[in-house]
Amino acid sequence: MGARLSLNSDKVRASDLFEVSQIEACKRLRRFDGFWDENPRLIPSLPDELSIQILARLPRVWHFNAKLVSRSWKAALTSGELYKLRKELGATEEWLYILTKIDGTRLVWYALDPVSKIWQRLPLMPNVAAEDGTRWGLSGLRLWNMVNSSVVADAVKALFGKKDALDQIPFCGCAIGAVDGCLYVLGGFSRASAMKSVWRYDPVVNSWTEVAPMSTGRAYCKTGVLNNQLYVVGGVTRGRGGLTPLQSAEVFDPCSGIWSEVPSMPFSKAQVLPTAFLADLLKPIATGMTPYRGKLYVPQSLYCWPFFVDVGGEVYDPETNSWVEMPSGMGEGWPARQAGTKLSVIVEEELYALEPSSSLDSARIKVYDHQDDSWKIIEGDVPIRDLADSESPYLLAGFLGRLHVICKDANHSISVMQASRQNRLDLTPSTSRANLGESLQESSESVSGSWENIWKVIATTNTGSAELVSCQILDI
Repeated sequence: MGARLSLNSDKVRASDLFEVSQIEACKRLRRFDGFWDENPRLIPSLPDELSIQILARLPRVWHFNAKLVSRSWKAALTSGELYKLRKELGATEEWLYILTKIDGTRLVWYALDPVSKIWQRLPLMPNVAAEDGTRWGLSGLRLWNMVNSSVVADAVKALFGKKDALDQIPFCGCAIGAVDGCLYVLGGFSRASAMKSVWRYDPVVNSWTEVAPMSTGRAYCKTGVLNNQLYVVGGVTRGRGGLTPLQSAEVFDPCSGIWSEVPSMPFSKAQVLPTAFLADLLKPIATGMTPYRGKLYVPQSLYCWPFFVDVGGEVYDPETNSWVEMPSGMGEGWPARQAGTKLSVIVEEELYALEPSSSLDSARIKVYDHQDDSWKIIEGDVPIRDLADSESPYLLAGFLGRLHVICKDANHSISVMQASRQNRLDLTPSTSRANLGESLQESSESVSGSWENIWKVIATTNTGSAELVSCQILDI
């Protein structure tokens, strides 16, 4: 059955839960397309305005069964007005959504309610049309990572004119985003074409629909959300000589359904290479994007298969509509995953990343100190298996006010681990480097010992051979 996504919202106080006025409730009822005038009450002996507030507080994990009670309940539980009311009442719930790849051919979404520990599956994604008219089901499309797939590796080599293998690839490289309570799948390669198409999963109607396409076809692009708008930057497209890196960026407004241009990334570090040979050999690409402190931070690399050279990154400020160079300490210390990808997550306004250890069987959590422009190790080892063999060995997520790591366990099940405690360092301007070092040492000592004292598995599900691809958190 399909899981629901929610509208992003701020929690309100419990004292505000019953402050929805009778007038507003009546207005809300009249917006249900006249349904209430033609059907009996939702709950016998109760006015519908009160019944709706009761349904709005119902945990979403029970919505599927509740919709079977009556047509009127189904209409109410699939109405956007009920989700708006949940937001007003502070009854939203945070759920985790994980995209997996099964047998290298099928893309499947799983949803987790971290409170009830119940997993659900979203509806399969629809078909996409290639430039030649061929249609490929996203549920059965191939999504390869550029590290362990020789086919994609050969395709990437086409960037340098060595081999053209894109024609061999049915589909790869779509990007994932979430904004305004909906999930988005953007772009990707279909055969030799970089797609502009965008698909949206609407939790209210529990279905996928195609929305306005991007202005530029792109694959392996990066996404991020600021001010309830979905930004897309970088990626690659198909050029005459093979794959061509993109500097362009654009932004989607979910309210108007319109894409708008954003100034292209300058890639300033790539413009100062000493020779034309290096400029032609090393291709600049965006390796991640994180909304942080009101701006978009985009780490970048210079790429020459199979090597990635970190060159810091750039920061987009929506207020000035311009790019500036990323702080040097932030770019230099940002941990990288396979193929140069740099994952991060925001928890309680702090920027976290995960750095694999040299042993390749564990990892460490790092947090960015914006005042000191440096990354600090704040936790003990995180047990992650198959760091060397898996294409995507881990994902990061922040919900319920805590940091989470998603990985595959020894039984090949998806395991969601929660940091049982998070060490918060005092990074005020008065903190000296010496004091900070002492704090870090104390932090390290406080988490010494077995990792079970730090990380707690809160949920698992057996997905067989499914591999991790991406994840999103939405407040429902």
